[in-house]
Amino acid sequence: MTIHRGRGFASINYPIGMNLGGDPSQALVHSNPDGKFVVALSSIDLGQGMKSVTRQIAAETLGIPVEDVYVDTADSDTGPHCMGSFASRGTHRVGNAVIAAAKEARSVMMEAAAEELEVNPEDLVTDGKGNIHVKGVPSKSITTSAACNAAQFKQGKTVSGRGIFLVPLSDVDPDTGEMTPVTCFAHAAMIVDLDVDDETGEVNVVQMNSAYELGRALNPKLVEQQLVGGAWMGMSHALWETTEPYYPDRVHGPVDFNTYIMPGPGDIAPHHISVLERPAPDGPFGGKGPGEMCANPVLPAVVNAIFNAVGIRIDELPVTPEKVLRGLQAIGGPKPQQKW
Repeated sequence: MTIHRGRGFASINYPIGMNLGGDPSQALVHSNPDGKFVVALSSIDLGQGMKSVTRQIAAETLGIPVEDVYVDTADSDTGPHCMGSFASRGTHRVGNAVIAAAKEARSVMMEAAAEELEVNPEDLVTDGKGNIHVKGVPSKSITTSAACNAAQFKQGKTVSGRGIFLVPLSDVDPDTGEMTPVTCFAHAAMIVDLDVDDETGEVNVVQMNSAYELGRALNPKLVEQQLVGGAWMGMSHALWETTEPYYPDRVHGPVDFNTYIMPGPGDIAPHHISVLERPAPDGPFGGKGPGEMCANPVLPAVVNAIFNAVGIRIDELPVTPEKVLRGLQAIGGPKPQQKW
């Protein structure tokens, strides 16, 4: 038995969202009488941090503390229209819709505050701490809570806003038909180090090193957690996720997901991540979001590392021990490639 160490590299250029019908997302923002704001979305949080990020975006746009914002991801019967939580579109598409809705709601809030302070709305600013004051005169102020309360109980105004984001239609070259289907891309590069056992066919991921360019990291800790979790999912898809083994007959293998093969906590490889921030011109505060690209580069990097370790090319996932052993048999034993 020999353990062979291999290293694989993969890079991706990943389009954000899609362009079907402009890929629209809508958002609604409104204030309660106590000055707390609700953001209504139909973009569901699948664990990727949608609620946290849109909450931050709304608070920043409204000029209020983030704890004064609640995000309600209603179902499609009651929420505003959204294309869905897929195609890595959440932060970019929904975030832009939230900004548009929050701007409209903020405008009403500032008008209400101006009426109470007897000044022009243009003379007012928010401090992000729950206060609205006259520019250069912090002592002349009103809380956002009091402004929203006055709007609804004294002035008869609804502190609310509607927002939608659409991808601008691309120009089409009349001669070639060439066009730009998306407005921005994210990028990633990954190196995977792993060991291949030429007797059992088992593959053990030793470590991963990656770099991701995903616009501005609106919530750095969430970004890091999503990248780590996504890479684990990619590793799982590359090496585990199957109902195999089933040789020599299907009756000898698992028949449902109760015995589905997946990595456990002990299988997680150390992952070193570098996040490169290059704000997207059309992204909400420059953000694009990691999305599905968390897992994508892991798969080709793993199979490239296996080739580097023992010289076999595998083009069907997941890479099971049986496939590794059959591949080694086909080439007459391990043939390690040039080391890095």
